[in-house]
Amino acid sequence: MQKQKLTVEQALQKARHYCAYQERSHFEAKEKLYSLGLFKTEVEQLLSNLIEDDYLNEERFAKQFAGGKFRLKQWGKIKIEHELKQKRVSAYNIKKALREIEEDEYLKVLYNLAFKKWNSLKAEQYLNRIAKTTNYLLQKGFEHNLIINTLKQLRNK
Repeated sequence: MQKQKLTVEQALQKARHYCAYQERSHFEAKEKLYSLGLFKTEVEQLLSNLIEDDYLNEERFAKQFAGGKFRLKQWGKIKIEHELKQKRVSAYNIKKALREIEEDEYLKVLYNLAFKKWNSLKAEQYLNRIAKTTNYLLQKGFEHNLIINTLKQLRNK
């Protein structure tokens, strides 16, 4: 049984719903349209319609993505930047989104994560404790120089 091809109007309605439900990158929307069985010319036309109707806005997507991942998953800027690149967001919009994260808040989250990890490793030897805390924070996407400064603060307390 072969899938029936959607008309352009039906595909547009589905795409609008897809983009209204949650912010999407242009790449995600394009992939969705191709998955509906549309051809390149139709996909390009529908993408421009979605942008004109403000269903798609890459800058808005990048800002919401970065803010959400930082607040909810406590990711660092490196990891957020990497994920946005995976979603093919422009470098300009990535920089703009990362600037939205307040530096004080960022450092506070980094310190709290480091503090929790450091205290959970009390049984470890000193060097293992440093290495494991550093690796954990690198995995979360924080910058190495900020991690080093934060660990110095922890050790001095």
